Amino acid sequence: MNTNGSSVAAVAQQIIAQLRRVVVGKDQVLIWVLGTILAKGHILLEDIPGVGKTTMALAFSKILGLDCNRVQFTPDVLPSDVTGYSVLQQSTGKMIYQPGAVLCNMFLADELNRATSRTQSALLEAMEEGQVTVDGVSHPIPKPFVVLATQNPTGAAGTQLLPDSQMDRFSVRLSMGYPSAEDELAMVQNRQAGNPLDALRPMFTAEDLVAMQEAVAQTYMKESVVRYIVDLIGATRNHPDILRGASPRATLAMTAMAKSIAQLQGREYVTPTDVQTVFIPTIAHRILLSPGAEGRSMTAEQVLRNILASVKAPLLG
Repeated sequence: MNTNGSSVAAVAQQIIAQLRRVVVGKDQVLIWVLGTILAKGHILLEDIPGVGKTTMALAFSKILGLDCNRVQFTPDVLPSDVTGYSVLQQSTGKMIYQPGAVLCNMFLADELNRATSRTQSALLEAMEEGQVTVDGVSHPIPKPFVVLATQNPTGAAGTQLLPDSQMDRFSVRLSMGYPSAEDELAMVQNRQAGNPLDALRPMFTAEDLVAMQEAVAQTYMKESVVRYIVDLIGATRNHPDILRGASPRATLAMTAMAKSIAQLQGREYVTPTDVQTVFIPTIAHRILLSPGAEGRSMTAEQVLRNILASVKAPLLG
């Protein structure tokens, strides 16, 4: 598919239309995932098993023409399974690198919070720098690159919390939830003739997607809107209900996500409304509430809504 001459919003509508054949009734989640991919970010899907997280990820990889690898994380998965390893070549006496599963365009990390902390940390360099280092040698990951990780809710059997450094590398945390009765009925009917995932065909090449990502990155953002993002992030660092606020990495993620959401709505500039739209999905998983807030059973989303209400948005003239 050639994206030349087509707006990001127009191309996105075609992508979502194809995804609906596989993922029924979850258009909002589909838009968020697509927006994060266009923002060069990584996605964490937190939900109970069986609601379609993996199916959605595979559908995206097929439609976007991405080389996709999947790892089902369990306690016995090793860091080298993710990053790769070196083996001795007998004929030359040299160490030869054997690529790991993360050397791809889309890495599906299924049930990431069932892996050991050491294995989880193997993803950190890949997500931040687009490379892995094995035996002191760095190996670049192909572009585009996106990690789409799933995790079961905290407290589920066999799970453990992802480290803070890992959470901070995910641009957004999303949840799919149960389908409505009508959507579940449509899902069953769609599969009477086979799995609709098998019928999906690539609409893009990896180069097409990179071009769209670059177009999103060039979206205009007025200085007052940038200041608004900085003020919102700053408010998370000085709020009595927040023990640890959002990092500078979160500021950059919010900026990229606001640009992507603006483009998906057909605009080449960012408004304060775009910033407000991405604030909670981009920041809620990055902050740590104070014991007092937890004692009052407050959620990160509630605290962030209070911040949105207290920080004045700029007027675009």
